[in-house]
Amino acid sequence: MRFPRPLRPGDTIGVTAPSSGIRPSYRPRLGAAVRALEERGYSVVLGECLGTDGVVSAPKGQRAAELTAMLADPAIRAVVPPWGGELAIDLLDRIGWSELSDAEPTWLVGFSDLTTLMVPVTLELGWATLHGSNLMDTPYAPPEGLLHWTDVASATAPFTQTSPGRYRASGWDDYEAEPGVCRWTLESAGTWRVLDGSAVDVTGRLIGGCIETVGPVAATPWGDVRAFGREHAAEGLVVYLEACEDNAYTIARTLHALRHAGWFEHANAVLIGRTHAPDMPDLTQTGAVADALGDLGIPIVLDVECGHVAPYLPLVNGALARVVADDDTRQITQTLA
Repeated sequence: MRFPRPLRPGDTIGVTAPSSGIRPSYRPRLGAAVRALEERGYSVVLGECLGTDGVVSAPKGQRAAELTAMLADPAIRAVVPPWGGELAIDLLDRIGWSELSDAEPTWLVGFSDLTTLMVPVTLELGWATLHGSNLMDTPYAPPEGLLHWTDVASATAPFTQTSPGRYRASGWDDYEAEPGVCRWTLESAGTWRVLDGSAVDVTGRLIGGCIETVGPVAATPWGDVRAFGREHAAEGLVVYLEACEDNAYTIARTLHALRHAGWFEHANAVLIGRTHAPDMPDLTQTGAVADALGDLGIPIVLDVECGHVAPYLPLVNGALARVVADDDTRQITQTLA
């Protein structure tokens, strides 16, 4: 693994939208998010690929070129998109992989559709990538137990995060009406569950992302987690996945596809993010996970704060992680080495 050097005050963070851009009504939230980074001591440079009225921020060649340029620029220490979207997969065969293979690693930060790119960057280049918040989420103060993504990217020693035991059940804040919102409303109680109810204490290299977007990537040359598992067989993997919006039938099918693609061959545990994705009358989201993964013979930890339900627990693809879930503890410790 190649870990980007820790972020430091004065470092520059690049903002580009490899997937969806920002409508004019969301520009005030973009400004608030940029100011939140500047208040933490960082400089921010905005790219050209930030907004159109369509499904993507700019033509695919332009998006790929800007992302490649930012990741290859030694003056830019992290790249964070405004948010995800739908078609980051456009870029897989257009990113300058050979150019980046000779570059110093840069933090690529995000979640949702950005995992379409973050997983390949980790698998193809060996760079650690940071699954946590997108730029528009950056102003939020993390609840007790969790870290801000900039603190994770700044880490020089192992760090531990614990489940805050609360989550947001009511959807998203209205960034148009309240662009400066910076506090989560976590009105529901809930913490991690283990599928079979047993105690968990496992280690492994983290890899994962959004089920709806990494599922298609697994069928490409840039999604070979089986090979990544072989490279780290001595440590094993901790695979984390989360559903955004697909119903339980589709999630079950996609998890089966990932299993057949070898994503769990070297897994010591699987973490599943809390979701608001719909159940079906005869199959819940938990049932979908159990159907596809329940007989792997490894711990399956449910309702982890790593998905589309706030708050967000930052996870570093490629980090060595220890996951503990028992009667008293719900925590994950990551080592960036």
